[in-house]
Amino acid sequence: MPGVKADVAVIGGGVGGCAAALAAAALGRTVVLAEATDWIGGQLTSQAVPPDEHPWVEMFGVTARYRAFREGVRRYYRDHFPLTPEARQTRYLNPGNGLVSRLCCDPRVALAVLHQMLAPHLLSGRITLMRRQRPAGADVQGDLVRAVTVRQVDSGRETVVEASYFIDATEMGDLLPLAGVEYVVGAEGRDETGEPHAAPRADPRNQQAFTVCVALDYLPGENHTIARPRDYDFWVRYRAPFWPDRQLSWVMPNPRTLEPTPLALFREPGRLSLWLYRRILDVAHFAPGTFASDITLVNWPQNDYWLGPICDVSEDEAARHGEAARQLSLSLLYWMQREAPRPDGGVGYPGLRLRADVAGGTPDGLAKFPYVRESRRIRAEFTVLEQHLASDTRPAGPEKFTDSVGVGCYRIDLHPSTAGDTYIDVGAWPFQIPLGVLLPRRVENLLPGAKNAGVTHITNGCFRLHPVEWNVGEAAGLLAAFCLHRGVRPRAVRHTPSRLGDFQALLTSQGIELDWPEIHPV
Repeated sequence: MPGVKADVAVIGGGVGGCAAALAAAALGRTVVLAEATDWIGGQLTSQAVPPDEHPWVEMFGVTARYRAFREGVRRYYRDHFPLTPEARQTRYLNPGNGLVSRLCCDPRVALAVLHQMLAPHLLSGRITLMRRQRPAGADVQGDLVRAVTVRQVDSGRETVVEASYFIDATEMGDLLPLAGVEYVVGAEGRDETGEPHAAPRADPRNQQAFTVCVALDYLPGENHTIARPRDYDFWVRYRAPFWPDRQLSWVMPNPRTLEPTPLALFREPGRLSLWLYRRILDVAHFAPGTFASDITLVNWPQNDYWLGPICDVSEDEAARHGEAARQLSLSLLYWMQREAPRPDGGVGYPGLRLRADVAGGTPDGLAKFPYVRESRRIRAEFTVLEQHLASDTRPAGPEKFTDSVGVGCYRIDLHPSTAGDTYIDVGAWPFQIPLGVLLPRRVENLLPGAKNAGVTHITNGCFRLHPVEWNVGEAAGLLAAFCLHRGVRPRAVRHTPSRLGDFQALLTSQGIELDWPEIHPV
């Protein structure tokens, strides 16, 4: 069986995986970066999700490398697109003017910028990028992972990856069970965590909804109606017990109050415009005639899928729910094209066009990979709980962590779950990321690098977003490089004040902020 060797093996090339690889390579370490799809970037690219970010993102609260990525996206548009003079002069250009983010961009641009950031390391051979590779096994001796076997999705060919450190940056913590790392999945019970919003009892199958995203533009007067989806009859009638109407409708529960909230496709007084919500291209930013239409990404309440999980279940069950979720997204599009009520009294928007090219040309036109909000999570030396950062449980501010390796900020935002829970939306303080969440309780040389750090079902609701996943991955990459340089294990870094101080000094020198200058709950 062929093999490769590196100082650090990053399994999973999503947001956190790219950050981990960049960080370790920047300190001179050789890295193998293995990604399950043909696109690196995860949430930003193959999952087609514009970045969810906090209100102060342009000023502070993200790492320097994440900021470089964001500025790289803006520079890419300025260098390669015919922007209007006004757009070109806009300091904080938002290509799509989407409501959800200050940087809504095309996934293909995000992919290009990530490749630009990786390019020096790829060309020097410091990073070896392996695409369409899934973890298939692990060689573990005692508390050390010696090697991980990855399998090529198309050919089935296996490669053994040997490394001193392994970072699990897969979207669902796929390496954890293979390596025998203790982990939790789904919801913890209130009896275990004491969290006010935790479920009464633990339930591994109680996981947040996932979503298969789709890109659309709109050409009025044209007909781009897709073929009737196989499961349309089910989805057009489906109504969850906690939903105020059918899921395929222009109404949803308000995530904070759970009161029925009216929605609209385009602008209507008193209604949230879904079209503007995650719009990734605003034609007004570009020279007339460049684009025929805006482009938006559909990651909306109507295509959240909660009828079953895809994490830590059998391959057959995951495939069944994955296909059902794709059918839901296609059914939503078909409903909008054929039956959705319009404000003029008519029905349907046949000019809605599926933009398969934006998603990378998949056979059905949908995103390459589902937007997974929840992963397996390591049982860590320290676990961040709701009580550490929820504003209603800590009116004076969040818990302070002396072992901080970064910062994050978002409300505790949980979408409906596969156990039938409705939204959980809790105010939270801007928070620190403690080193303890990166350390498995037992295994010494495997680190989490994505949404699989030591958080709970509840606090994952504010750790799962793009900037925090990037910070977790980057901190893991730097920690692996630091430990290799010093000849120590991660646990010794956390528990030795002088080493912890040196590591935090390294983080600061690499542009990672360890605390907030002034904070307010969100």
